[in-house]
Amino acid sequence: MLYDFITGHRDEIIGITRGRVADRLWPSVSTRELEQGVPLFLDQLSETLRLEATETPFAGGAIGATAAKHGAELLALGFSVTQVIQDYGDICQAVTEVALERGVQIRVEEFHTLNRCLDIAIAEAVTEHTRLGAQRRATENTEILGQTAHDLRDLLNTAFLSFYSLKRGAVAVNGSTAAVLERSLIGLRALVDRMLSEARLASGTQVRERLMLSTFIDEVAASGMLHSEDRRIHFRVTPVDSGLAVEGDAQLLASAVMNLLHNGFKYTAAGGTVTLRANAVDGRAVIEVADECGGIPERKGEPFQKFGDRRGRDRSGLGLGLSIARQAARAHGGDITVRNMPGKGCVFSMDLPLAVGANATQRAGST
Repeated sequence: MLYDFITGHRDEIIGITRGRVADRLWPSVSTRELEQGVPLFLDQLSETLRLEATETPFAGGAIGATAAKHGAELLALGFSVTQVIQDYGDICQAVTEVALERGVQIRVEEFHTLNRCLDIAIAEAVTEHTRLGAQRRATENTEILGQTAHDLRDLLNTAFLSFYSLKRGAVAVNGSTAAVLERSLIGLRALVDRMLSEARLASGTQVRERLMLSTFIDEVAASGMLHSEDRRIHFRVTPVDSGLAVEGDAQLLASAVMNLLHNGFKYTAAGGTVTLRANAVDGRAVIEVADECGGIPERKGEPFQKFGDRRGRDRSGLGLGLSIARQAARAHGGDITVRNMPGKGCVFSMDLPLAVGANATQRAGST
C-alpha cells in the first residue's frame, strides 16, 4: 500500500523534498522549514493516507481536522500560507519520484487517494492557518491601536500642561517645564513618523528619489541632536562621502534611521555616546548607529520582532520601531542587522543598494 511505501522510504522522500525546498527561489526558505517543516508535512500526509486505507475509511471531516491542526502548528513555526501549499506539493512530487526510481507501481485508486488527501490537507491546513493568522493580526492591531492612542493622549496631556504653565508666566521659558514640553513634542513627532511609515509600508505607497547620503544624514542628525540633548547623550556624526547616494523614499528611510537613533538614545545611559555614520561597503551603502547600551543579554528575544522583549529598565512602547525600520529597509532592497558587543553596546547596520552612478570611495569588509 502507498502508506507502507511512504513509511518504508520516509528518509529518502524527506531528503528529496528538502532538496527541492532548498533549490527553489520563492517563497523564501528557512532552516527551520528544512529541519522541522518537511518531516512534519510528510508525517501528516502519511497519517492521512493510513487512515484512508483502513477498513472503515476515515471521515473526510476528521482528515480535515487533522490537517487543520497541522495548519495551526505550521503557523506557530512561522510558516507562511505560500510555504504550506508549496511544501505539500514538493512532498507529493518526491513520493512520485521515489516510487518511479524504485519501480513501484502506484495503483490508480491509491493515486486518487493521494491527490484527494493532498487536496483536503492543503485546503484545511491553509484555511486554519489563514484564520489563526487573521486572528493574531487583529489582536496585534487592536493592541497597537490602543497603545498608540494611549501614548498620544499622554504626550498631548503633558504638552498641554507644560504649555499652560509657560503661558501663565509661572515658570521660565528655558527651565524644566519647557524641557518637558520639548520632550513631549519630540515624542509626538516620533509617534506620527512611525504611524506614517506603517501606513506607507502597508499601502505600498513610496516616493522614490535620488538621495545624497551626506545631505540625508545631516538632516536626520539635526533631529537626532534634539533627542540626544534631552537624554543627555553625546551624539557623534562622522563625515559622509559626498558621492554616496541611494534611490529611495526619503520619509521612510529617515523614519527608519530615526528609529535606530531613538533605540540607541533610549538604552544608552546619560553621558554615553551614540554614533551615526554612513559608508560604502562592498558595493552597498551602509548606515550605522552605534550605541553604548551595554549589549543585548542572551536571554532577550529577537530585537526586530514586534512586541519583543525590551532591554533595560525603559520598557515603554510596543517594540515596533526596529520592526518598522527593518520593513522599510527591506522595501528598498536592503536589510538591517545588529552586531552585539556584550558589556559595551550594539551596532545596528542598515545596508541599501547604491544608486546607479554613485561615485563614492568604498571600503571592503563589514563595518
